[in-house]
Amino acid sequence: MLLSLIRGTLYFVFAVVGAALSLGLSVLIIGVPIFLLFMAMARVISLGEGRLLEATTGERMPRRPLRSEPSAGFWAGVLDMVKDRRTWSTLAYLVLMLPLGIAYFTMTVVGLTLSLAFLSSPVFWLGHAFGWIPLSLGYQPHWLGSLWAMPFMVVTGVVLLTLLMHMSRGVVRFHALFAKTLLVAPA
Repeated sequence: MLLSLIRGTLYFVFAVVGAALSLGLSVLIIGVPIFLLFMAMARVISLGEGRLLEATTGERMPRRPLRSEPSAGFWAGVLDMVKDRRTWSTLAYLVLMLPLGIAYFTMTVVGLTLSLAFLSSPVFWLGHAFGWIPLSLGYQPHWLGSLWAMPFMVVTGVVLLTLLMHMSRGVVRFHALFAKTLLVAPA
């Protein structure tokens, strides 16, 4: 989930730049090969993303995309790729990975930060009490800075970390089904 922001940014940039370049060059003869190359690269990225998701989530993804008969010729294959719903849903997936990546990354960082802050609060309290940490922690409300509140802080940190793990597992399952819906051709 932490790497989804990077992947989402790369996928989004690839999809937007590829589509803009293909559209902008469509008036020239070079635009058609660039468009076809862009579509083919999107399909390759789709397969790579499927392999990555299969390895990390365990959700089964097909090994190869369904193709027309090889004897049909090159242009029939190109036409099939352009008409295929999976090609266009792959582009939608690549664009949607940016907002999803931002949400996944934010959820993970905020959850880890809060839970680790609660878990480490007794260490900072001891450091402040013995003069190892000269800065005031500034607990609000002030009763959270007392010794008897430290078990409450640790338990809250453990509960938050456990909730984050369960929530992460649910998000990963959702994302695997979402990706399977958009990246895999219907049977």
